[in-house]
Amino acid sequence: MNNHKSWVGGANTPDTDFPLQNLPYGVFSRAGEAPRCGVAIGDEVADLAALEQAGLIAVSGFAAPALNPFMARGKVAWAALRARLTSLLAEGGDPVLRDDAALRERVLLPQSGVIMHMPFTVAGYTDFYAGRHHAENVGTMFRGAENALPPNWLSIPIGYNGRASTVVVSGTPVRRPLGQIKPPEAELPLFSPTKRLDIELEFGAVLGQGSEMGTPLTVAEADELIFGYVLLNDWSARDIQAWEYQPLGPFQAKAFATTISPWVVPKAALEPFRVAAPERARPLLPYLREPGPMLYDIELEVRMRAEGQARDTVISRTNTSELYYSAAQQLTHHAIGGCKMNVGDLLGSGTISGPARENRGSLLELTWGGKEPLTLDGGIERRFIEDGDTLTLTGFARGDGYRIGFGACTGTILPAPALRAAWAP
Repeated sequence: MNNHKSWVGGANTPDTDFPLQNLPYGVFSRAGEAPRCGVAIGDEVADLAALEQAGLIAVSGFAAPALNPFMARGKVAWAALRARLTSLLAEGGDPVLRDDAALRERVLLPQSGVIMHMPFTVAGYTDFYAGRHHAENVGTMFRGAENALPPNWLSIPIGYNGRASTVVVSGTPVRRPLGQIKPPEAELPLFSPTKRLDIELEFGAVLGQGSEMGTPLTVAEADELIFGYVLLNDWSARDIQAWEYQPLGPFQAKAFATTISPWVVPKAALEPFRVAAPERARPLLPYLREPGPMLYDIELEVRMRAEGQARDTVISRTNTSELYYSAAQQLTHHAIGGCKMNVGDLLGSGTISGPARENRGSLLELTWGGKEPLTLDGGIERRFIEDGDTLTLTGFARGDGYRIGFGACTGTILPAPALRAAWAP
């Protein structure tokens, strides 16, 4: 399949995110139309609801404004639809769509003319802390190099339950949050917009199947529940986080927004790019041991643009292979105590950083807590994110003459809400 080409425009160019080998799923609409499910191919969106209406695919329900009903059908349906779409869109495949101009006009719509929506309804959101370089960098800043990693980190995928209600699709503006902040020199906290707004470059796993309450999973079983992956930006208010996180961890510092890319890349598209985890610093308990390679070789990039700038500045490049724990291991640990997992659950990997400064996946690390500012194109300095700044995450796996991409994961920061008189001290 990896050598197949498509007859759809733009699908065979080496720099497209959406060749025939990808076929990611999303939810889109055009002006005045209801959102529905589609698949990205080259520069187009293949309207799955239109294909269903034309009787060209056997699976139904794509007029729904979310992928959840399709995901719930399970891996047999996922594989069958992927095979059918490949046949319809491939050179030398079933010509029924290719050779019918009126049908093509109904089914294939330019991506430039559609609005992307949340691709699935998020049932629950859990964010992990699975990048060792990030954990060591942050730990070194706050506890010193000798105590950088918590004692449990090399044995357990650390995570916390986030807010599904504020997961948004790429392009959604994000408002700077308010919260309690305690400056180092102050005896008590004050109420203020965050002054240390940050990103976290992450990889998100989307569950297409659930598990039963009280039923643990093996790593292999957990991997089978994953439908696909998105890029994920876990926006973080570092000064709010520093005051609130002890003893129970992040709360308001993370709850205000999480941005995901608009396309869910199916796990099947990433199978050729599996790689093994880094060497273990200590043996994992048997329930967390992998039956084979569980990470992926996906190149990641973070770009930043200040308000009024004409172009972005690349501020970080790293790879998902830098993670210490895979999504399947995270899911296994999530369910091991009996937690029920649901269709549409989202698991964030935690910040993905690499060994060098230019590989760090957050501004907290890139500027070392604000002490070493970044310089954007045009000489603009940044320690943390300012109002009007736009952050964009991109990623792709590189194949032989093609790449598997996710589309951009983008957000622009709006000013904080106005302080109300009732909140004055």
